[in-house]
Amino acid sequence: MSDEQTAPSTQPQGENRQRRNNRRPFRSRNANRPEGTEGNLAESQNVEPRQDNRPPRNDNRPPRQDNRPPRNDNRPPRQDNRPPRAPQAEGSENTATDTETTRSNRDRNRSGRRGSPSTPIDNNLRDFVVKNQDAHKNRLNPHYKLDLNNNEKIRITPLGGLGEIGGNITVIETENEAIIIDIGMSFPDEEMHGVDILVPDFTYLREIRKKIVAVIITHAHEDHIGGVPYFFKEMQFPIYGTPLPLAMIGNKFDEHHMRDFRRYFNPIVKRVPYKIGNDFEIEWMHMTHSIIDSSSLAITTKAGTIIHTGDFKIDHTPVDGYTADLHRLAHYGEKGVLCLLSDSTNSYNKEWTPSELTVAPGFDRLFAKSEGRIIMSTFSSNIHRVYQAILAGLKYNRKVCVIGRSMERNLEVCMQYDYIKLPKNIFIDAEEANRMSDKDVLIVTTGSQGEPSSALFRMAIGEHRHIKIKPTDMIVLSARAIPGNEGSISGMLNYLQRAGAKVANDRDIHVSGHASIEEQKLMLRLTNPKFFLPVHGEYNHIQKHKETAVSCGVPERNILLMSDGDCIEVNSKMMRKAKTVKTGKTYIDNQNNHQIEDDIIIDRQKMAAEGMVVLVAQVSAADSHLLSKPLVTSFGLVADRHDKAFAAEMEDVLEHFLLNMKPGLIENPKALENDLRQVVRKHIYRKMKKYPLIVPHVFVM
Repeated sequence: MSDEQTAPSTQPQGENRQRRNNRRPFRSRNANRPEGTEGNLAESQNVEPRQDNRPPRNDNRPPRQDNRPPRNDNRPPRQDNRPPRAPQAEGSENTATDTETTRSNRDRNRSGRRGSPSTPIDNNLRDFVVKNQDAHKNRLNPHYKLDLNNNEKIRITPLGGLGEIGGNITVIETENEAIIIDIGMSFPDEEMHGVDILVPDFTYLREIRKKIVAVIITHAHEDHIGGVPYFFKEMQFPIYGTPLPLAMIGNKFDEHHMRDFRRYFNPIVKRVPYKIGNDFEIEWMHMTHSIIDSSSLAITTKAGTIIHTGDFKIDHTPVDGYTADLHRLAHYGEKGVLCLLSDSTNSYNKEWTPSELTVAPGFDRLFAKSEGRIIMSTFSSNIHRVYQAILAGLKYNRKVCVIGRSMERNLEVCMQYDYIKLPKNIFIDAEEANRMSDKDVLIVTTGSQGEPSSALFRMAIGEHRHIKIKPTDMIVLSARAIPGNEGSISGMLNYLQRAGAKVANDRDIHVSGHASIEEQKLMLRLTNPKFFLPVHGEYNHIQKHKETAVSCGVPERNILLMSDGDCIEVNSKMMRKAKTVKTGKTYIDNQNNHQIEDDIIIDRQKMAAEGMVVLVAQVSAADSHLLSKPLVTSFGLVADRHDKAFAAEMEDVLEHFLLNMKPGLIENPKALENDLRQVVRKHIYRKMKKYPLIVPHVFVM
């Protein structure tokens, strides 16, 4: 065979050999030699080193330990059939041992990758792993803590506070009895002309009034107690709560000339269960919030325990040192909670709500650099915020002037009942504040939401009797805008800044009083409810709160998103919507504390949006003709310079109506006016695309 013929086959053979050497570990070649080749082996011991240009091997094999000679890569490829491996020859024991070790390590690594244990299992430890897993299931699943053979049920019906911020009221009832949790108020929108506040519609409470045994109060915010006087004007029941909410309700009774109703007050002690009626046992648990003396409720019935959080945040460093009573919440969670109703206001806030104490450094920073008067405005019910502002003012030797009826009243009540302690000689009235140097005065006032009747708004527009805004004043707004109030706050800020005052509304001078996502999670984990009903917020808030509950292990099927009027029936095995009851709002005029009827509000809205037309006409009973020119007056429909033309147009419409009037209609003035109203309305809509309020007066003579 020629070199040209052998060359092509030699190189592939070398490449294949190289791949095999890289793929498998080193084996002793002596062990594979056929018998009778020992002499040839001895003769090959003196073979010279390789002289070819092959690249060095790339494998990581250990160096050879035997005396095998280097390969002669110029030999032709094998043409024989290799015999089976022979028994291992002498002198190769170390190599064989290394090979077996390598195989063993390789097999062990492969078996480890397949998941086989490398050490023996202690069956006793495995048993305790199972026992601990069962313990976790039992503590985390409230299903195991409830009596599933209990057929008692309870109904939960919110009449306000859902789909809105404010107006909170909830009814919890058994077959024979019912309690009302909070009776709050809310504020009107811009279209409710002449309305000062809104209170819930009490229609359903009138229907079940014979079942009601008590009114339960969680805390003293207006959106939880503002409607109590209007409810007590119709119905009176024992009212239970901590001292501060009852004291503030008492002030409202005094304003409404209902002082005798204080006899229904039943103050309670927190952490003590109270038997109310035959079906309810209620315990008030202390909770931190943006007002003093707030509570959550544990309501125990035959059907199970319901936890109502009220408004809450988890503040570990409150101003008064009274932290949230997490121990009692955990106690009920360990016993088993049938249903949790929890505050949803801050469901989108991912960060833990800061402590109320974090506001003090912000006040100190602002007060330290102010050279004129400081006018601080916040919610009148946020007594701890007012208290910290007063302490900052005292630090810089300022006297305190409190302006605003609600601010004065709430501060006085808290000082009377020792919720806060301040010397009385630090306070001055508005007239005295005008006589003092500006750098020595701190004014604490209402109006942080830009209410037109508030003290700060009247100062801003220059209508306050005693206080006028100066360019050296610093206005400190320590409050967040309630949804819907942004426009009024912006308008007030414009007035203040036109007057030259500096306005400070930095983030570090206000903290929320409501729980964020992390605090909501803590509440869910502590109480561990079987069923969950998010409350206190608009629909998007309770939807987000639902997502948080699902992430904390509450099954989605055990969560319902309620609307006002939904009657939810709950027992140990299921929760469902049973029916829907009538809800709504009642309009209140604060000038006389009386209700405004719905039709009055509708007429006001129509006049504001569409205008009004008044027609006065004299008609002959004999021939149905006008006896004189009709009097036509319009409001909010046409400009004054077009009044005559509009009156002439209405006269033509009236004459055409009388000409084509139904026979006998002249004998019924009421029906005549109704038909005339429809004709005039259609005509105005065709001409102006408006539906004004039409007031016809037809005198048949």
